[in-house]
Amino acid sequence: MSSKQTQNSDGKLQRSLSPMHVWAIAFGCVIGWGSFINPGKKFLPNSGVAGTAIAMILGALVMIIIAFSYAYMVPKYPKAGGEFTFTKMCFGKDAAFVCGWFLVVAYLTNVPMNSTAIGLIVDGLDGSANILKWGFHYTIAGFDIYAGEMLLAMAILILFGWLNIVGVKKAGFVQTILSSLLVICAITLCIAGVVSAKAKGINMQPIWGFDKEAAIEANAVTSEIGSYAHTGTVGILSAILATFAIAPWAYVGFDAIPQAAEEFNFSYKKVSFIMIIAIVFGCFVYTSNNTVAAAALENWPERVMAGEWVLLVAAEELLGAFGKVLIGVGVSCAVLSGIMGFYLASSRLMYSMSRDGYLPKSFGKVDGKYGTPKNAIIFCMIVSLSGPILGREALGWFVDMSAIGASIGYFFTCASTLVTVKRDGDGTAFLKAMAVTGTLFGIIFMILQLIPIPGLPGVHFGKESYIMLAVWIAIGLVFYIKERKNFGKEYK
Repeated sequence: MSSKQTQNSDGKLQRSLSPMHVWAIAFGCVIGWGSFINPGKKFLPNSGVAGTAIAMILGALVMIIIAFSYAYMVPKYPKAGGEFTFTKMCFGKDAAFVCGWFLVVAYLTNVPMNSTAIGLIVDGLDGSANILKWGFHYTIAGFDIYAGEMLLAMAILILFGWLNIVGVKKAGFVQTILSSLLVICAITLCIAGVVSAKAKGINMQPIWGFDKEAAIEANAVTSEIGSYAHTGTVGILSAILATFAIAPWAYVGFDAIPQAAEEFNFSYKKVSFIMIIAIVFGCFVYTSNNTVAAAALENWPERVMAGEWVLLVAAEELLGAFGKVLIGVGVSCAVLSGIMGFYLASSRLMYSMSRDGYLPKSFGKVDGKYGTPKNAIIFCMIVSLSGPILGREALGWFVDMSAIGASIGYFFTCASTLVTVKRDGDGTAFLKAMAVTGTLFGIIFMILQLIPIPGLPGVHFGKESYIMLAVWIAIGLVFYIKERKNFGKEYK
């Protein structure tokens, strides 16, 4: 019987993802627009070269610790839904809804987040041509949003949503190409930064970042930036934590692997290796891009305050026109692979929640022709179209929402591992230690993100992020009240 016939008869997802496809999905989710655009927007001013490197390496180590819990739980519950499924089996229906709902926002916000960066990519690459700045426009938080930028981003969102609908194997193939090109671009830029005489260690000052708002208010120039640098124990700790607190956002994506567990065509024993490789590659790209951006530019603080795309400027300084092309290809692959991967992760999560009665039944229907959760993907597409409408300033808000959602997912996965190990009696002392550590870090991430800590400014959410969080909780309560009577009822 053909696979299409099988899908039509039992409504199951296809098992067509290879280990390379799954690595590409995970890595493509981990490395999106942020690794190319955030060096100037967040990392360098908030944490500098040293603070960002320490935060990203520590974040990667924490994610690897958490990955051991995923590697243990996936073979136990090899179903789409990942953390949602783990939580349901270990902590019950209500906790599963909380975990699943916040994971949806962790994954789904990354789709509009990546689409919003498309206009910035074109704007940075076309010089003064401004080829997308046409049609009606309006302003949100000081940024002009043009019809041209909006329509291009929307078209790409629709195209990649369609690719996810027509088959996961096609999506996996495209994702593999995009992720491979992304790795090549990042390594090439790193080598250029190492061998070029234009990249200097002295350029990296202030290595812990600086108070961007105060420097802008004082119209400071690079030679004066030392007066606004983060110094002292508290200043350095704040610099590191400002980036470490969003590590769940930075690395969210390696945990997309369990969402596609029903579509693996390989042994689950490979899950931990694939996750760790995706995390390590992600750490390299984040750290390398940030370091190269500062090392290549003598006046990067001024360029940061001016709102320039510092990594693009740095690449052009190191490699001329080729550097501009390199960044254009790299960030385009990062954005498109992020859109592709998070469409898959969020739609599979919604499919799983619907199948178990936690979301409307329509989200759990598998397309008879393509074997994909078509309705869930369409819903993700519709929600993602908000990104181009809200514009670039929404990027930071989406980062915070993704970070809290991922932190909740990590907490429940590690806590579920502890429950399962105790129940089944098959875990090692090492696994228990990793699960306990991962649970604690899940709590630490949530505290850093949600609770203002005196003396550590710039670590917790901004006002707009708290508002978005409240709105998401309110929407979740509506679904909870409406669907709670169906929790645990498997739809066919």
